[in-house]
Amino acid sequence: MKTASLVLGILSFLFMFIGFLPCLGALNWLNIPIASVGLIISIIALTQHKPGESNGKAIAGTVMCVVAMLFGIIRLIMGGGIV
Repeated sequence: MKTASLVLGILSFLFMFIGFLPCLGALNWLNIPIASVGLIISIIALTQHKPGESNGKAIAGTVMCVVAMLFGIIRLIMGGGIV
Protein backbone atom coordinates (compact mmCIF):
# COMPACT_ATOMS: atom_id res chain seq x y z
CA MET A 1 0.00 0.00 0.00
CA LYS A 2 2.81 2.39 0.86
CA THR A 3 4.58 1.82 -2.42
CA ALA A 4 1.35 2.17 -4.39
CA SER A 5 0.62 5.51 -2.72
CA LEU A 6 4.14 6.70 -3.51
CA VAL A 7 3.85 5.62 -7.15
CA LEU A 8 0.48 7.34 -7.56
CA GLY A 9 1.90 10.44 -5.87
CA ILE A 10 4.83 10.55 -8.28
CA LEU A 11 2.53 9.95 -11.24
CA SER A 12 0.14 12.71 -10.22
CA PHE A 13 3.07 15.06 -9.55
CA LEU A 14 4.40 14.33 -13.05
CA PHE A 15 0.98 14.96 -14.62
CA MET A 16 0.75 18.21 -12.65
CA PHE A 17 3.99 19.50 -14.15
CA ILE A 18 2.96 18.45 -17.66
CA GLY A 19 -0.43 20.10 -17.12
CA PHE A 20 1.26 23.45 -16.52
CA LEU A 21 2.52 23.52 -20.12
CA PRO A 22 0.43 25.60 -22.51
CA CYS A 23 -2.28 23.65 -24.37
CA LEU A 24 -1.90 20.67 -22.00
CA GLY A 25 -3.94 22.02 -19.09
CA ALA A 26 -6.74 19.55 -19.78
CA LEU A 27 -4.44 16.84 -18.44
CA ASN A 28 -5.41 18.08 -14.99
CA TRP A 29 -8.83 16.47 -15.50
CA LEU A 30 -6.94 13.16 -15.42
CA ASN A 31 -4.52 14.30 -12.73
CA ILE A 32 -7.11 15.13 -10.08
CA PRO A 33 -8.77 11.66 -10.00
CA ILE A 34 -5.36 9.92 -9.94
CA ALA A 35 -4.26 12.14 -7.05
CA SER A 36 -7.55 11.47 -5.24
CA VAL A 37 -7.11 7.71 -5.49
CA GLY A 38 -3.50 8.04 -4.38
CA LEU A 39 -4.57 10.16 -1.41
CA ILE A 40 -7.15 7.58 -0.34
CA ILE A 41 -4.63 4.74 -0.63
CA SER A 42 -1.99 6.65 1.30
CA ILE A 43 -4.43 7.51 4.10
CA ILE A 44 -5.37 3.83 4.34
CA ALA A 45 -1.67 2.94 4.44
CA LEU A 46 -1.10 5.47 7.23
CA THR A 47 -3.95 4.10 9.32
CA GLN A 48 -2.68 0.52 8.95
CA HIS A 49 0.76 1.50 10.22
CA LYS A 50 2.40 -1.17 12.39
CA PRO A 51 4.77 -0.19 15.18
CA GLY A 52 8.39 -0.52 14.16
CA GLU A 53 7.75 0.06 10.44
CA SER A 54 8.63 3.20 8.58
CA ASN A 55 5.75 5.10 7.01
CA GLY A 56 7.84 7.56 5.01
CA LYS A 57 6.53 6.32 1.68
CA ALA A 58 2.92 6.83 2.74
CA ILE A 59 3.64 10.33 4.04
CA ALA A 60 5.49 11.25 0.84
CA GLY A 61 2.61 9.89 -1.25
CA THR A 62 0.11 11.87 0.80
CA VAL A 63 2.03 15.12 0.43
CA MET A 64 2.57 14.68 -3.31
CA CYS A 65 -1.07 13.80 -3.95
CA VAL A 66 -2.36 16.78 -1.97
CA VAL A 67 0.02 19.19 -3.70
CA ALA A 68 -0.81 17.78 -7.14
CA MET A 69 -4.56 18.04 -6.46
CA LEU A 70 -4.36 21.61 -5.20
CA PHE A 71 -2.17 22.86 -8.03
CA GLY A 72 -4.26 20.96 -10.59
CA ILE A 73 -7.45 22.59 -9.33
CA ILE A 74 -5.79 26.02 -9.29
CA ARG A 75 -4.52 25.47 -12.85
CA LEU A 76 -7.98 24.47 -14.04
CA ILE A 77 -9.52 27.55 -12.43
CA MET A 78 -6.89 29.85 -13.94
CA GLY A 79 -7.17 28.29 -17.38
CA GLY A 80 -10.95 28.47 -17.51
CA GLY A 81 -11.47 24.71 -17.20
CA ILE A 82 -13.71 25.24 -14.17
CA VAL A 83 -16.12 28.13 -14.41
